[in-house]
Amino acid sequence: MRCFSPAHKKLVTTVAALSLVFPLTLHAVEEKGQLPLEELRTFADIYNQIRIGYVEEIDDSTLLEYAIQGMLMGLDPHSVYLTKDAFQDLQDNTSGEFTGLGLEVGMEDGYVEIISPIDGSPAAAAGLQSGDVILKLGKIPVKGMSLNEAVDLMRGPKGSDIELTIGRSGEGQPFEVTLTRDTIKVASVRERWLEPGYGYIRVAQFQSATGADVGKSLDKLMAQEELKGLVLDLRNNPGGILRASVDVAGLFMDGGNVVYTEGRLANSDMYYEADEKDASNGTPLVVLINSGSASASEIVAGALQDHRRAIVMGTRSFGKGSVQTILPLSDSRAVKLTTARYFTPNGRSIQAEGIEPDILVERAKVTAYKGQRRVTEADLSGHLDNGNGKSTDDSDKNKKNKEAAGELLSSDNQLYEALTLLKGINVLGMRYSKTDG
Repeated sequence: MRCFSPAHKKLVTTVAALSLVFPLTLHAVEEKGQLPLEELRTFADIYNQIRIGYVEEIDDSTLLEYAIQGMLMGLDPHSVYLTKDAFQDLQDNTSGEFTGLGLEVGMEDGYVEIISPIDGSPAAAAGLQSGDVILKLGKIPVKGMSLNEAVDLMRGPKGSDIELTIGRSGEGQPFEVTLTRDTIKVASVRERWLEPGYGYIRVAQFQSATGADVGKSLDKLMAQEELKGLVLDLRNNPGGILRASVDVAGLFMDGGNVVYTEGRLANSDMYYEADEKDASNGTPLVVLINSGSASASEIVAGALQDHRRAIVMGTRSFGKGSVQTILPLSDSRAVKLTTARYFTPNGRSIQAEGIEPDILVERAKVTAYKGQRRVTEADLSGHLDNGNGKSTDDSDKNKKNKEAAGELLSSDNQLYEALTLLKGINVLGMRYSKTDG
């Protein structure tokens, strides 16, 4: 992965945390203009009035922390003040193991909105979905809380329970679900065969080693047999480290821009380019996305879509087109501040719009039709033999493939459609090659 400034002169290395972030120390932010003294006097007056007159005594540090939270909450849903615990949690999340419910969340209209449940987590097991809104934590309404306060309430020791009241679009009434906190081990990447020749790579989150792990999974599949097609599953992937998304996209590209960012800081305007080698050798590729695919996931899908390297299938993605910078403070706290917007290679901003799939496939419950088998020529008494010596009965292999296809259709119709599309691409490719030859 290559990262350049607009002049293509400065090589930059990034170390980031969950939510597509850049690291940056506070001294890198230039001071512009003078502090608004009149407004600061007003702030000091209000602060003093609260200290003196509020019905309950409140210490200075708590009051100032509330003020900091209020400043950031007024900016956008992704700019937040990180307490010591929250900052530590964010650092732990990128290591791939932490204790919690397994939710990536953000603020929306004063409520906590679920961006994505993490694979294998208590939240995923309970059936929580992207777009669900948390209305209550226990008996406490979420409305009016800061994101930090809500996250603090969701924290707790392994094995402890918490009841969430959930609002879901399309549901008539809110419903309650009880989750048991557990150790969340995020397997960032895993691979398997869907059928002989057709591989599947699932990326659950973009961690520091995700690019290398996807490369290993790809090498493993290609070493076992000819890879005719590949599904890259980014559904319910909330994002993560920017550099990892560039590395993953670059595995399937012959060079070129993956993403570029623009902001007010001097080092916010950056171009990220792929290495000049497609590690998959041009294998037909389908990328699956949904409304839980955010941030770094959208970078990968957008880059491969713009370069016409993959067919993007599923539903519209989350639409987080901003970059957050972690500003560490001197006392083990930090500020996560939105400092840039990112753009796909064709100059698209997906902020609040998302990636529109090339082929729209909604998630649905589908059951394979199992009606009475129709009579065919082979069932007729005295039918002529085929003449080629081959049996008309299905082989064990074909029967297993049919059974597997039926199971895939009923369990994951989007993945089934992706596999069907890859098969169609290969059939068309063979026909065109025969015609050309």
